[in-house]
Amino acid sequence: MGTKSKPRYSKRTIRESLSMGMLAIPGILLLLVFNYAPMFGIVIAFKNYKPLKGILGSDWCGLDNFKFFFTSQDAFRTIRNTMCYNIAFIVFGTVASVSLALLFYHLHSRKAMKAYNTVIIMPKFLSAVILSFLVEIFLHYRFGLFNQIIKALGGAAIDWYTKPSAWPFILTIVKMWGSVGVSSMIFYASLMSLDGGLIEAAQLDGANKPQQIWHVMLPHLIPVIVIQTIINIGQLFSGDFGLFYQVPQNKGILYPTTDIINTYTFRALQDGNFARSAAVGLAQSAAGLVMVVTTNKIIKRISPENAMF
Repeated sequence: MGTKSKPRYSKRTIRESLSMGMLAIPGILLLLVFNYAPMFGIVIAFKNYKPLKGILGSDWCGLDNFKFFFTSQDAFRTIRNTMCYNIAFIVFGTVASVSLALLFYHLHSRKAMKAYNTVIIMPKFLSAVILSFLVEIFLHYRFGLFNQIIKALGGAAIDWYTKPSAWPFILTIVKMWGSVGVSSMIFYASLMSLDGGLIEAAQLDGANKPQQIWHVMLPHLIPVIVIQTIINIGQLFSGDFGLFYQVPQNKGILYPTTDIINTYTFRALQDGNFARSAAVGLAQSAAGLVMVVTTNKIIKRISPENAMF
């Protein structure tokens, strides 16, 4: 006589799962309404959109809107700037965030920890407009702090807003100042889950602080670093619009080093080219999806346990 197999899921489990699913319904509806329903609008990218005719009434134009951007003289410049800035942000941001997290991990004063956390996270909540004013306080030709120091040392004031070569460094510094704090808290939270016994074992083996960091703490952070990197690579063809538009004050002379795809798209919208800007945005999203999937696949081959999916 064979024993009767028990049901895989009991009625109680199903009932509890349904109740939890009911709680998720509002979030799912919001996601559908605000994220998926508007995706119908991507058809604008394939149309010669005329507001008076509407989306459905406008004529199809195939890939002409995509050709306009990728064959324009601005395509290489904006794509190059967008990718180079994001690569720099990923590299420098990861190094700075991990370094801060390690410093916080070795900080024993709770009051000092709270004070430092507040200071480094605060810039994240400043708008791009306020950031642009803060940068101008340092870089203004007549009243800027840097020029005041240069003139006090006997040098000539520099008009930073006419120097495109200086802005890759300026924007990278501003980006690091505004974003490293939050990223460091993610790595610090991961370090707080580190088994203290591993540190004690390393100390018993004679490992000094740098050796403990290299052989114990950094390996513990690798999964989080990998996930953060995959997410950031998905934004490789996108950029912080406020940073690149407001901080350089949209000065045309700085476009060679400050113009990215997002600012280019915004100017297209200002000119009424809704279809062309939609085409550029769609290309950005598709490229980001490909980059995420490709990067995750590479990581899955090298280290499957650290892959995102």
